[in-house]
Amino acid sequence: MTNWVYPLGSATDGNWDISLGTSDSATAVEGWAHTGLKVATLAAGAAVSLPAAGEERIVIPLNGAFTATVDGVDYPLAGRTSVFHGPSDVLYSGTGKAVTISSADGGRVAVATAPAKAAYPTRLVTAAETPVELRGAGNCSRQVHNFGTPAALEADRFIVCEVLTPAGNWSSYPPHKHDEEKDGETNLEEIYYFETRVSAGSGAPADADAIGYQRVYASDERPIDVAAEVRTGDVVLVPYGWHGPAMAAPGYDLYYLNVMAGPGPVREWLISDDPHHGWVRQSWDGQDIDPRLPFTA
Repeated sequence: MTNWVYPLGSATDGNWDISLGTSDSATAVEGWAHTGLKVATLAAGAAVSLPAAGEERIVIPLNGAFTATVDGVDYPLAGRTSVFHGPSDVLYSGTGKAVTISSADGGRVAVATAPAKAAYPTRLVTAAETPVELRGAGNCSRQVHNFGTPAALEADRFIVCEVLTPAGNWSSYPPHKHDEEKDGETNLEEIYYFETRVSAGSGAPADADAIGYQRVYASDERPIDVAAEVRTGDVVLVPYGWHGPAMAAPGYDLYYLNVMAGPGPVREWLISDDPHHGWVRQSWDGQDIDPRLPFTA
């Protein structure tokens, strides 16, 4: 059976902590075709480069500040202290462009990718321009940074966003799927890249093991059954099937970067809820959004 869970250290490639699904990835994933992710940790003054390829890319600082260079133009990315400190500047490169990423002070950076043919211009999306959505309510409250969604970014194939979930809350819930092209649904692969931290004021010891959980299960005859404990740097791939919840364990906040793309004609995130659990959305009526949100600098 194909491996859909990649703990930190299991998909390294040269200077990259993670390299999955991209045009140059050394780790092959059987049946994976539409999305990719690279993550690098750079020392002060270090850089990584990606050659020109038939894929579009978006550079996302996870912690620290960076400069992304495309077509000889330097784009400073202000970055952030951590993924839990609000949005960051990001850079969309378009397709067929070499990209170099450097950092004066060091940090961790992600690059989301998708095979693409249509050309769109390189674009800097600043933190101030990033649409911030507070989704759900009660213990299903979460914060979404929609910098790479169709409403915010012109692109060919992918949809990219990041989600922050306070300790004890459930995200990606109710369970849903997007694995068919039909009315009300689009067929999209999805990558989840996770980071975790001890929640502020939790009273946890300094060596606490910040964890979260991710669930994926079959929506048809194709077998998939993932119930993964996740930590900073772990990746879960969702080729198809119901997925959710992504659970932030009590005491630990949860972050994930989502990269979605598929073979369909429309770049749109359309989903179907698991009919056993879709009723949960109505239960949010009258509930307040978790007062711990939004996470900001």
